[in-house]
Amino acid sequence: MIIVIVVNGVRAPIERFTQGDQPAGSSVTPTSSGFPEADAAAFAGQFAAAYLVFDGKNPDDRAERLKPFIPEGEERQFGWNGFGRMSAGAFQLSNVEVLDAQNAVVTVFAQSGAQRWRLSVPVYYSNGKFVVSGKPALLPAGGAAGLPLSAQVEHDDTAENELRPQLEGFFKAYAAGDATQLQRYVAQGVTLDGFDGRVTLADLKSVSAPPGGTSREITAVVVWNIATMATPTPGATPTDPAAQAGGLEQAYRLTVEKQGDNWYIKDIRGAVRSAE
Repeated sequence: MIIVIVVNGVRAPIERFTQGDQPAGSSVTPTSSGFPEADAAAFAGQFAAAYLVFDGKNPDDRAERLKPFIPEGEERQFGWNGFGRMSAGAFQLSNVEVLDAQNAVVTVFAQSGAQRWRLSVPVYYSNGKFVVSGKPALLPAGGAAGLPLSAQVEHDDTAENELRPQLEGFFKAYAAGDATQLQRYVAQGVTLDGFDGRVTLADLKSVSAPPGGTSREITAVVVWNIATMATPTPGATPTDPAAQAGGLEQAYRLTVEKQGDNWYIKDIRGAVRSAE
């Protein structure tokens, strides 16, 4: 996967874009075609990172970045008129359409601000090398899918009230990564790794438990405080928003088991949908 973060036209270092890191739903034609799909995907992803970033104040920068990708003698801006400004990032493989042993069209996802794109790149391969064999095609990637309303959830208020203090203690220990404390809240034989202090519990917002027996699957919504990783800017004060801990609301699905008067956690994973 290529991860490129672009801020004000400045590109962060590009990590390798590989077939093994492709997102769910992406497609790579089987290697029996003789065409090196994974390497082509990496090449096209790096090309997209150069092609979709431009600044009319410094057109030569883009031209230099495009050199390793376009044919010799090709117009140096490869279709850009030299005006405007664009930044893009979050490049991921969408599809590799292999045409023959030397030609393919590689499509990658990209994001520019709030806009998602697909960029289809024609690629030619020979003697271990690639070149972009024609002008790419910018395509819309679509917006977010419409999410239907979920069915009304039936709640066991008694179980939720019993679970809340147990879960508060559990999530505090989970955040700290305190193995000794965690054993107080997990079922016998269960071992969980925590966050080792990289987050702290700000709030247990909700607990949703359906009616059932002594073993159930519940949902808990928590807010983690995450310490800032940013380098302090000159003149920054403790009241600056960027200098304060960030809060992230997260939803978890937990399998819990009641033993005596207490509930114990058997498993924790991401929730399917946040409980209401």
